[in-house]
Amino acid sequence: MHRVFSVSALLLAGFLGLGSASALAAESAPVTSANDSATLVTDRDAVGPDQHLRVGLRLQLKPGWHTYWINPGDAGDTPTLDVTADGGATGKGGPIHWPVPVRISEGGLMSYAYVNEATLPEDLVLKGSSGTTLHAHGEWLVCAQVCIPESGDFTLTLPASAQDAPEGAQAALFHKADAAMPVTSPFAASVSADGVLTLSGKGLSAASVSQAWFLPQDGGVIDQVADQKLHVSDGQLTLGLKFLKSAHRDKPLVGVVVLKDAAGQESPLQIEARPVGGAASAPAPVQADQASGAEVPTGAGWLRVLLFAFVGGLILNLMPCVFPVLAMKALSLAKMGGAGRGMQLQSALFYTIGVMGAFAALGIVMIGLRLAGSAAGWGFQFQSPGFVVGVCWLLFLMGLNLLGVFEVSAGRLGQVQTGGGRGGDMMTGLLAVIVATPCTAPFMGVAIAGALGGPPVMGVLVFLAMGLGLAFPYILVAGVPGVASRMPKPGAWMGILKQVLAFPLFATCVWLLWVAAIQRGVTFVALTAGGVVLLGFAGWIYGVGQRRSMLEGGRGTVAFCRVVAALCVVVCGAALAQGLRAAPAPVAAGAVEAGVEPFSEARLAELRAQGKPVFIDMTASWCITCMVNERVALDVPSVQEAFRSRGIVFLKGDWTNRNAAIAAFLKAHGRDGVPFYMYYAPHQEGVVLPQILTPGIVTSTIGK
Repeated sequence: MHRVFSVSALLLAGFLGLGSASALAAESAPVTSANDSATLVTDRDAVGPDQHLRVGLRLQLKPGWHTYWINPGDAGDTPTLDVTADGGATGKGGPIHWPVPVRISEGGLMSYAYVNEATLPEDLVLKGSSGTTLHAHGEWLVCAQVCIPESGDFTLTLPASAQDAPEGAQAALFHKADAAMPVTSPFAASVSADGVLTLSGKGLSAASVSQAWFLPQDGGVIDQVADQKLHVSDGQLTLGLKFLKSAHRDKPLVGVVVLKDAAGQESPLQIEARPVGGAASAPAPVQADQASGAEVPTGAGWLRVLLFAFVGGLILNLMPCVFPVLAMKALSLAKMGGAGRGMQLQSALFYTIGVMGAFAALGIVMIGLRLAGSAAGWGFQFQSPGFVVGVCWLLFLMGLNLLGVFEVSAGRLGQVQTGGGRGGDMMTGLLAVIVATPCTAPFMGVAIAGALGGPPVMGVLVFLAMGLGLAFPYILVAGVPGVASRMPKPGAWMGILKQVLAFPLFATCVWLLWVAAIQRGVTFVALTAGGVVLLGFAGWIYGVGQRRSMLEGGRGTVAFCRVVAALCVVVCGAALAQGLRAAPAPVAAGAVEAGVEPFSEARLAELRAQGKPVFIDMTASWCITCMVNERVALDVPSVQEAFRSRGIVFLKGDWTNRNAAIAAFLKAHGRDGVPFYMYYAPHQEGVVLPQILTPGIVTSTIGK
């Protein structure tokens, strides 16, 4: 009897063991950490001929930890899973199907996340009739107070089945994930330009929907942490969303709308809302103050933007990067001291045409790039090393011209040294705009953001208003009777002043050489400096030909000198093109600065989650205003001691070269240029500082 019992027990244990093996066959060995456990799971324990299989990444998270959805939100990263099958049956996994996440709002940031446990499934269609081995690589980010990137390699072998294998022990995980999947919305969906998302159809009513919220499939479309004002009437539901300025409002809005009834039952609906022109006629539209940060101005708001643009252009006259060009205009004003008013007005008119034309062209380029999806911002052309070197060489030639190395006869295109002639006035205006763009004056942030976020026609008008502001002082001097006549009379002193004005241009060349060094390294600077020498020779030999022509009239010598000068210019252009094709070796500005960390959204989110104070400095080496602020307000002992005593982490974003992350951060805060400063006190919203800093402004802001 005892033997029979023992044999029965043994057989029972064997059956249980087989059952256990079968249950575990659909789940790989785990990859574990202190924060979670990850496995590869399948919905079947075996595979039949040409089997359709469901595979998934199963994450079992420790309390307090979470991972992310396809759109992680304002911070985080999207999980990935790459599955391949080899052996008797082969195949490759498709994209992940995403269950609806929960929303986690913390510290002014929104995350779309999974907590506790999540299975991220995908489909795998096998070809073949034998068993298979699955190989998978997954990557995911888990976050609590800190964020930790994790990854795992998984292997799972499934035996062959004579026919389609039935569902296995882990099929319940996939059923649970399916229950959390959004379904195609039965309601018509549209979204207006001002961010009102509308669902229309039978079944929508205040009795059936008590709460609703929208989860965008892509980031960078709406302010994800902003309130979404809900209004429900019979047959219609509206949600007030807050578009970001960088959002393409002419494209469908894709995502998930979650409807919640009075009993707490949630219904996630996959939508693709078609854009409609103008504001939706919703019964309860979004309040204006809800969209103040990212709304496009309308009506009186545009008048305010135009005024800011004009004042910003006016203040540009005081910026150090504009001084060399305006100094030359001061010389031309002095020459007009005894001229008639008609000549004065003509000079002002053509200078204004040059300024406003350049601003309009720059605005059209920026708006065009923005509509095409580029992250161009104010001063973007100085992110091109070729442009920086070209301006450096142009200013150097202008300096040689002012020193008298060569002359440009009146009326020719290049005559900008004294502003004489209509062409000279227009070219001076053009040059003033070129060298002004590294400086973002106060009041210009709102104007540029409005120009790039609104209709293209209004955007061009904003840039024209900035140009009018830059040209206005010259218009005032030329247009008001008696002002120009009080200028000093022309005389021998003007020749000396003309030569003195060459040296601010040479100083600007030195600054541009420094910018080129940061962008492309010392080899590129050597190329630029070599071009300066070659262009200096070109200017000198061109001047020799001019003087021979005036003294002797020798056409052959003049032609030879001009050909040599032209060849020098061609060689410079070819050398620059070759240098731009070479691999860059940039030297990051501030890479050796003590106590400074490079900016990244992930690092900012991590520091804010830890409750640490953070100061953000968005700067660029071509931004004179940025450099001045650093010297007079940031790199001073009192401010540095305040940072150290309060434990403030200093994050610097260097926009000298194109950087999409910095451009996106600027646009998210209503700016399209540098400098930009923001301070985050522990567990508080960020405070934006003025663009012109003093030590007192900085210490008072971080001391609040």
